[in-house]
Amino acid sequence: MSLPVELIRKLADQHPKPASLRFQYGTAGFRTLGTVLDSVMFRVGILAALRSKRLDGKTIGVMVTASHNPEADNGVKLVDPRGEMLEAAWEGHATILANAPSSDSFIDALQILVKNLKIDLSKPARIIYARDTRPSGGALVSALEDGIKAIGAEGRNAGVTTTPILHYLVRAINTKGTKDEYGEDSEEGYMKKLSTAFKKLVAGKPSSPPLIVDCANGVGAQAIAEIIQYLGDTLQLIPHNTDTTTPGVLNHASGADFVKTTQKLPPSLASVLKPGQRGCSFDGDADRLMYYYLDDRGQFHMLDGDKIAALVAAFIVELVKAAGLEEIVRVGIVQTAYANGGSTKYLASRLPVRCVPTGVKHLHHAAEKYDVGVYFEANGHGTVLFSPETDEIFRTHQPSTPAQSTALNHLLNLTQLINQTVGDALSDMLLVEVVLAHKSYSGAEWDSLYVDLPNRLVKVVVVDRNIFRTEDAERRLVSPPGLQAKIDELVRRYEAGRAFVRPSGTEDVVRVYAEAMLRPQADELAYRVAGLVYDEVGGDPAKRPVEFL
Repeated sequence: MSLPVELIRKLADQHPKPASLRFQYGTAGFRTLGTVLDSVMFRVGILAALRSKRLDGKTIGVMVTASHNPEADNGVKLVDPRGEMLEAAWEGHATILANAPSSDSFIDALQILVKNLKIDLSKPARIIYARDTRPSGGALVSALEDGIKAIGAEGRNAGVTTTPILHYLVRAINTKGTKDEYGEDSEEGYMKKLSTAFKKLVAGKPSSPPLIVDCANGVGAQAIAEIIQYLGDTLQLIPHNTDTTTPGVLNHASGADFVKTTQKLPPSLASVLKPGQRGCSFDGDADRLMYYYLDDRGQFHMLDGDKIAALVAAFIVELVKAAGLEEIVRVGIVQTAYANGGSTKYLASRLPVRCVPTGVKHLHHAAEKYDVGVYFEANGHGTVLFSPETDEIFRTHQPSTPAQSTALNHLLNLTQLINQTVGDALSDMLLVEVVLAHKSYSGAEWDSLYVDLPNRLVKVVVVDRNIFRTEDAERRLVSPPGLQAKIDELVRRYEAGRAFVRPSGTEDVVRVYAEAMLRPQADELAYRVAGLVYDEVGGDPAKRPVEFL
């Protein structure tokens, strides 16, 4: 069997690649202005079909979203059969196909790919796809569907939904009827799975206070409205920023990324959140979560991904010990260099901590090495992974006391509550509320588990970011030569000082992160390291293009 070249060419001609643009598939897939993605979407439809054929007809997911980006942006990423991110080697294939300058060169690239990977074109191809609420989404999905049609694949439109639900659906479809069946392959199945586990986990606990949920005027508003129907009176959710139709409001002055980068309350919640009350924010596609509260003086306090990781990891370690499994089940946590030093110190006294390069794919793969792996980026994206062997232990272990039995049941229910395919704001929110209910913590008590070291993130505009190369999970520079020694000398001057430099993966900037015991020192250290970076690439020190984030 061969590629349907004529049909592919006919439809590809309707989706020409913009001549002046180069596309790059990265951690977030393809992401740029929605107006220039038409050709990319068409080609992704065909690529997803080839990926499915290569994996003997397993269903591949395609999500059309730009997450926390401004509304004018859009993007697309592929989801592998277990709901995980696309295999790294295929990122390169995606980039090559997206940048073929013409329909003929695109077909040539397809034929080379099929030959090199020995793809059996007689195999079936199955794709499930969805999009967020962006205005550009509908047209981009149409282009994707043309790609699916061009290669004769079977497509299932999951409609407008969150990124984590699409990941869930992919895994549910591919495990249906197996011993590892993940759940019913529908949005209703997802809602039932999470809400049932949540109700079991909070049974007998005092009711939590109402929770303010900032939906970033994105698709999370839809998910929150649905889960409310399933939760009943077990948790009162009060959604805000739920406008998904007014142009320009998506992620604007709201959402998880706004809270993390500005470290303040979304303006729309200023008159809503009361002292002592908790609130949380999703991002545009509901895969990031940020918590916060106001203290008795009305002061804003942010509870980011590091705080969520500390709360969740410590709770799971307690349950594993209470179940009598501490010698059998190994719990570990994975962080990046951006994790606050205060959180690392707190966690390292309780369980193994590993640092990996920035990016969800690095975190996810490292977490899979543990029996129970917890990972959260400071930006609020994260989840907990339970190995198949650990699932089996939880199901078959015979507890010797009622307390062990209770703890074991809690662990089993956590495996159902947590979306193990990807970071999921809705699932993670319910997880946080479970832990807070069990510990009877207020926001302030949760916050007091450890004290964040003051930190500052800045970026330096450079001509060529590629001259900056790192090692040790991006915590140390190996190039330009000699720069790391200068940074080390600066860091030694500050109490609890820490700083690192890493190039951006998407733009010609270098990011500088710094911590110190006091806020002015953290700011000063960050700016001085940024100055070293700028001096290294040359220029007028009086005109350093340094931006505080």
